[in-house]
Amino acid sequence: MAGFSAVLSISRLSPLITPLRFKRYTGLGFKCQAGSSPQMDSDSTQKGSLSQVDSDSTQKKGSLSGFSSYTISAALAGLGSLETGYLSYLKLTNSNVFCPIGSGTCGDVLDSDYSFVFGIPLPLVGLVAYSAVTLLSLQQLGIFSIPGVNKTNSRLLLIGTTTSMATASAYFLYLLSTKFEGTSCSYCLISAFISFTLFFLLLKDYGLEKIGKLLGLQLAVAGMVIAALTNTYSSITPQSRSAEEFTLERYETEITKESTPFAIALAKHLHSIGAKMYGAFWCSHCNEQKEMFGKEAVKILNYVECFPDGAGKGRTMAVDCAVVGIEGFPTWIIKDQVLSGEQDLNTLANASGFVYQDNNPS
Repeated sequence: MAGFSAVLSISRLSPLITPLRFKRYTGLGFKCQAGSSPQMDSDSTQKGSLSQVDSDSTQKKGSLSGFSSYTISAALAGLGSLETGYLSYLKLTNSNVFCPIGSGTCGDVLDSDYSFVFGIPLPLVGLVAYSAVTLLSLQQLGIFSIPGVNKTNSRLLLIGTTTSMATASAYFLYLLSTKFEGTSCSYCLISAFISFTLFFLLLKDYGLEKIGKLLGLQLAVAGMVIAALTNTYSSITPQSRSAEEFTLERYETEITKESTPFAIALAKHLHSIGAKMYGAFWCSHCNEQKEMFGKEAVKILNYVECFPDGAGKGRTMAVDCAVVGIEGFPTWIIKDQVLSGEQDLNTLANASGFVYQDNNPS
């Protein structure tokens, strides 16, 4: 009876004994390890879930100095908005753009037939695209909310928009190398760099597995962009604007404005301290800068013509301009300060330390 009771007791304890298992550790013999109870499994699962959440949060923070991908994309798109906003203003007001030096000028590209898409200025289209990426990125960060668009949809819109921008940038780089051979366009290259960076940044953030499911959609977007641009530009007659194919003889632009006493005094001061204005005869901003001074004062300035023998085939920049690394016109060098672009007279006065003394007070 006692033996039967013992057996019965052991059989009742068997469910508790069964989970016990032994695990061999190499070189350490055996170690007894208790099996996990349902409660312990549940706790482990919860801890695993929390770890996964923490891992996901870490991934979303990104690896660039602790900034999230959406923070970086918002900043880059904001920079792109500033650039295209500037170019849109110039385009709509028919103003000339300040261009770095190359074999040609960026104005050749920005003023060409390729600077319009379906009759809309290309910089304006870029401004809309960059602004959209900025707002969608801010929505992902919880800073801004677009009515009727949740975060899931905004991520899809970001992928679609950046895909179209990267595709368009690749297409325009192709046009730049084939239709404008020998012509540089720094604004075009900056915009292309921003577009490609946004595309790959958000592509990486989305994850390869999810991107694989959207590959068809991305290819469709890219195909539509290429088809639209090809249709727009198919009727344009190619015209080479390479500087190697023409020669522009030097000419003088007449300055008609009368100089003010302030302009004359400033010109004398700039001349006395050795300040120099570097320009080109074909540069409209240089002529506008001279017009600010007026016809009397401009004769006093230390003006350096960077293309004294003309521009184009067989003509090179003057050595005086090349040795100081002039990158655009006009450029002022005042007391080792470099001022690029057209400057108002007050700016030049401040940079040179000029204080005007009116000897003929009214």
